[in-house]
Amino acid sequence: MSFLNKISIGLKKKTFGSWLITIAMYTLALTWLYPYIWMVTASLKPTSEIYNTSMFSGNFSLDNFHFLFDSAEKLDRPFFTALLNSFFVTLTVTFSVLLTSGYIAYAMTKIQFKGHKQLNNFLLFQMVLPGMLLTIPMFVLIKQLGLINSYSAMILPSLVSGWGVFMMAQAFKGTPNDYLDAAKLDRASMSQIIFKLMVPLNKSIVAIVGLFTFTGTWDNFMWPLIVISDVDKMPLSVLLATFNKQFGEYVGPVMAGSVIQTLPLIIIFVIFRKYFLQGMSLSLK
Repeated sequence: MSFLNKISIGLKKKTFGSWLITIAMYTLALTWLYPYIWMVTASLKPTSEIYNTSMFSGNFSLDNFHFLFDSAEKLDRPFFTALLNSFFVTLTVTFSVLLTSGYIAYAMTKIQFKGHKQLNNFLLFQMVLPGMLLTIPMFVLIKQLGLINSYSAMILPSLVSGWGVFMMAQAFKGTPNDYLDAAKLDRASMSQIIFKLMVPLNKSIVAIVGLFTFTGTWDNFMWPLIVISDVDKMPLSVLLATFNKQFGEYVGPVMAGSVIQTLPLIIIFVIFRKYFLQGMSLSLK
C-alpha cells in the first residue's frame, strides 16, 4: 500500500470518527434541551392540556404569563416585583464582585505588600471550604446586624468573591509589567490602570467571572429563603417556589414562571458566549 493511500484512508477514518462525534454531541444536546423545550411548550398551554397532549399539540397562548403578572397579585404573589428584586440583587452583586475582584487581584499580582502569601493561601482555603458551613454563622451575623428581611441580607454576604479574585489574579499575572509602566508614565491612576488596561486585556476571564456570578446570584435559592419572609422583597426563585407549594394546581403559571426565571441567563449567555468560550479555553490552558 502506497504512502498516499495510507494518508487517504487515515483522512477517511478521521472524517468518519468526527461525524460520529458530531452526531453524538447533537444527540446529547437534544437530550439536555428536551426538558427545557417541554417546559416552554407547557408554559404556553392551559393546565388541563399539559399532561394530556403531546409536546407540540394543544392550544398555545400567553394566558399563563398574563396570569403571573395580573391575577397573581390577588394571591399575594407579586411576580413582577419579584422579577425586579432579582434583577436588583443580581446586578448589584455582579457589579460589586467585578469591582472588588479587579482591585484585589491587581493588588495581589502587581503590588508587593506584607502578607501577600497569607492572603493568597486564605483565598485558596476559602474556595475549598464548602459554603454551606458558613450558613448558620452568616445568618447569626445578619440577624445581629438587624438586616433580616432586607435587601442588604441578600447582597452583603456576596459583595466579594474569593473565586472571582482568584480567577482575575491568575489572568492579571500574565499581563506584562511594561504596560503598567507605560500607563504610570502617562500618570494613570490605579482605577484607570485596572479598568482601562487590565480588564480590557483580560476581558475573557472577566466575562467568565461576571457570567458565573450573575448565574449563581440569579439562581440562588437557599440563602434568600432563609433571610427573606416578606413576599414584596423575595427574588423570583423564592417566590416561584412558595407559589408552587401553595398553588401547585396552577401548573401552567408555574411553568411560565420557570421560563421567565431561566430566560435572562440564556440571553446573557448568547450575548457574551464569545468571551465565555475564550475564557474557558484560557482557563483550561
